[in-house]
Parts: sequence; C-alpha cells; structure tokens
Amino acid sequence: MGCADTVEESRRQLTRDAMAIAAYALPVGLVYGLAALQAHFTLLDVVVTCLVVLAGGAQFAAAGLVKGGAPWLAIAGVTALVNARHLLYSAAVAPYTAERPRRERAFMAHFLTDETFALSLAHFRRIGRFDAPGYWVAALVIFVPWTLGSTVGYLAGGAVDTRLLGLDVAFPAAMAGLSLGMVSRRRDVAAALGAVAVAVPIGLVGGVSAGLVAGALLGPLFGLAVPASATDESSAPETPEPSAEAGLP
Repeated sequence: MGCADTVEESRRQLTRDAMAIAAYALPVGLVYGLAALQAHFTLLDVVVTCLVVLAGGAQFAAAGLVKGGAPWLAIAGVTALVNARHLLYSAAVAPYTAERPRRERAFMAHFLTDETFALSLAHFRRIGRFDAPGYWVAALVIFVPWTLGSTVGYLAGGAVDTRLLGLDVAFPAAMAGLSLGMVSRRRDVAAALGAVAVAVPIGLVGGVSAGLVAGALLGPLFGLAVPASATDESSAPETPEPSAEAGLP
C-alpha cells in the first residue's frame, strides 16, 4: 500500500471514529444549553462560550459555579484547573506540528478539545506525520454539533417547565457522568474521593460555591499524593517517526 493510500485509509478511519463522537456531542450540547439556561445565561452567552471557550468540562463547571453564585475569580481559577490538561495535549501533539507556522498552530490550539486531541493524535501516529485535513475533520466534528446542540438545548429549555419535567437535575447528572468517565486509575479515584471529602463539609459550612471551589482546588492534591500504579499510562509525548523511516515523503 502506497503513502497516499495509507493517508486516505487513516482519514477514513478518522472519519468513522469522528461520526461516533458527533453522535454524542449533540445531546451533551443540549444538556449544556439547559444548564446554561438554569444559570441564567443569555442565548448570546451560550453561543459565545461555545465559540470562544470551546471546552465542555470548563463550560459545565462555569455554568454550575455561576448558578451557585461563586465569585468570578473562583470561576476563573476552577476553569483554568479544568483546562490544565490541555498543556499535556499540546506537548503530545507538538512533535507533529513543530514545523507548522506559529499562527497556524495558535489557531489550531483553540480547537484542541479532548475529542480533537484523541482523534488527531491517533491519526498522526498511524501515518507518522502531521495532516492538516485530518486535524480539521477531528476539530469540526465536535465544534459544530456541540455549538448547535448547546443553542438548541437553551432554546428548547426555555420553552418547557424544566422542574415539572425533572430536567433541573440535568446539570448535576451530566457532571456526574462526565466525572465518572474520567476516573479510571488509582490517582483519579483518590482525586475524586478527596474532592468530595473536602467539598461536602466546606459546602455545608460555607455554602455550595465554597465547597465546589475547595474541592476543585484540593482534590487533585490527593491524587498527586498517591503513588502511580503499574498500569498508569505515561504522559510523556511520543516523537513521530522521521518521514523517511515511515515511508513518507
């Protein structure tokens, strides 16, 4: 199989995987739109956060903190912590994008969500080099349905009685589901349990917002205090094969 065939086959695999992600990005976006409505966001707020922030976990966290009346400094701190994982994503992708112009890399970085990272990095590893069309397929497959779903969720939520339908629990249910999906290793469990152990008593004494902020800030420290297990994956980025060795031009 030639070089072009390898790239095309990898792009087809990327597209198939991306369609599966798009299928869940839309309904999760609907939930975010509803959570934003409950936090008293405007429709413009919802659209702007999707276009400018484009970070699902941080958007959910911000909506919950705004709804709970948390101060803006705390909201900024928590969302920064939630998004800190993107530093590792950038380090893993950097060997493949090192030769791209700085402006292009800066623009690409805005779309580097969890899903874009997973899809594009797998694609780059399959072909052994950077591929711009593949990256943008991975980026748009989450950007478009997420923004559309969030907008529709906000508009639909405003047309129904969320309490009557039991939809007022959508935000906590969504956050619980997202959190459980991220807990897979020993350190993850320690961080999650530590955050709960801190958030509950502080929340009972100082209010929900104080508990959320304290849990988000201190929970990761519990995870860091636990030795990594033998099955934990290394976060060190891989260096791509040189083009010649990979059989590419």
